[in-house]
Amino acid sequence: MPPIERISGFCDDLTAIRRDLHAHPEIGFEEHRTSARVAELLAGWGIDVTTGVGRTGVVGVLDGNRPGRTVGLRADMDALPMEEMTNLPYRSRNQGVFHGCGHDGHVTMLLGAARYLAETRNFAGRVVFIFQPAEEGLGGARAMLAEGLFERFPCDELYGLHNSPYDAHGRVRIRPGRAQAGAGFFDIEIEGRGSHGAMPHMSADPIAIGAGLVGELQRIVARNMDPTHPAVVSVTEFHSGSAYNVIPGQAVLRGTYRFFDIADRDLIETRLQAISEGLARAHEIGIGLEMRRVFDVLENDPDRAADAIRAAAEVVGGDRASADAEPTMGSEDMADLLRVVPGAFFTLGHGSGVPLHNPGFLFDDTILPVGASIFARIVESRG
Repeated sequence: MPPIERISGFCDDLTAIRRDLHAHPEIGFEEHRTSARVAELLAGWGIDVTTGVGRTGVVGVLDGNRPGRTVGLRADMDALPMEEMTNLPYRSRNQGVFHGCGHDGHVTMLLGAARYLAETRNFAGRVVFIFQPAEEGLGGARAMLAEGLFERFPCDELYGLHNSPYDAHGRVRIRPGRAQAGAGFFDIEIEGRGSHGAMPHMSADPIAIGAGLVGELQRIVARNMDPTHPAVVSVTEFHSGSAYNVIPGQAVLRGTYRFFDIADRDLIETRLQAISEGLARAHEIGIGLEMRRVFDVLENDPDRAADAIRAAAEVVGGDRASADAEPTMGSEDMADLLRVVPGAFFTLGHGSGVPLHNPGFLFDDTILPVGASIFARIVESRG
């Protein structure tokens, strides 16, 4: 029986799991209920379970019915620190926390594959199920690596997926090679000099200086980067002031930078530093800059990408699985894992049309058996 037929038979179970996880979302490194639920289910299916890998990560190990390669399958578990704005009966019960990126669906699809493979055991070698915490910019992959993930659970190859509300239901896409941008975050603290709003000449106005800084940062890409190299510098937060008639003493700016080339990353960081230092000298104030390299560039191994597409085509059809994805400036810390183990990261469409990280994001549960079946076929086809 093909995986999709057998897994579709317990689709109601998967839907219940996903909606339970959705109703109880947890942010990065706080996925205690989620990881306990994952561990309970894996153990119930006879899978060897290790918890606490990378703080709240879970790893399951299952052997097939004959010798072969070890295939890693990965899903991320964390939710976002944002409010859900839906009227779903299973909407988030945790105020200010929401599975607005569909990680609850990723976990459930990997659990579906785990249940199927545990019941059938019709594959060669070993499969390692990796349930990773803290994907949303908190370094969950690096935390698992730091605790010896692949030394303790060696893998020959690694696969993961992300849901896509932008593609049609069941549409699978991948980009061999560099597929998703690397990313860093920055925090800038401006220590100006406050005064009465009617006496700006007595101040070193951090709002005016910060506004100028925002414009200067946009010129990093516009006037310093090779225009054929994709890169982004975005200021996403600007905090200052508390009253109509008070020029404040401080301002804080935060943001992100994205890149596909390490030399471009270095250039962006050098310019961030130089611009901050230059404005501090020009206005005779203090400007503190902190930069954090959060994500590596995600690179799909071409051979493993081809394997993933072949397996997906068996599930969704050859006309709906392709290696034609466009590169994206979005980032993903699966990139850190793929730097250690060759593999592939692909998208699976569900066509809701509501963007990721939107308070009204909707996940289509009918895609659960499709994703689970693709994971399962990848493992079965690698024998």
